[in-house]
Amino acid sequence: MTTTADLATLTGEYTIDPAHTTIGFTARHAMVTNVKGKFLDFSGALHLDGTDPTRSTASLDITMDSIDTGSADRDGHLKSSDFFKTDEFPRMTFRSTKAEALGGDDYRITGDLTILGTTRPLTIDLEFNGAAKDPFGNERVGFEGKAEIKRSEWGLTWNAALETGGVLVSDKIKLNFDISAIKQA
Repeated sequence: MTTTADLATLTGEYTIDPAHTTIGFTARHAMVTNVKGKFLDFSGALHLDGTDPTRSTASLDITMDSIDTGSADRDGHLKSSDFFKTDEFPRMTFRSTKAEALGGDDYRITGDLTILGTTRPLTIDLEFNGAAKDPFGNERVGFEGKAEIKRSEWGLTWNAALETGGVLVSDKIKLNFDISAIKQA
């Protein structure tokens, strides 16, 4: 467990390391299985305040054309006007508005998620995984996070009815964040 004194040394500006970070999601497909995907192109920054975690901030910019579900056909459909309209809305963004320390290594960050030009609040529960100096001298921090959204709240309403009842794509989407960030000098 990290002590308050240890957290104070972490105060600073960090850049999210895309090579060691995963921004992923899970959607229910055909009411019987989960389809997982991730975004391959993104950038982000954190300001961590180890003395007063409520003053910490986060921002994330995701290139929507970088969606990867392991199926080129499905990825093409997700980029189309049925879903993300990546020609018109090339980015999804998150900007934090509030940070909370929940006790132990648990934190909560709330902010504005913008998809398809619609901005709505999103709350992400995070677990602090620790800090370390890597072999290249970089000071790193790691967090795991999760959140759920209803895609329809951002205008993502395309679907298809199933003969057996239900729909092809769930409205509820689970978001997963495995974040590694490097402290800036």
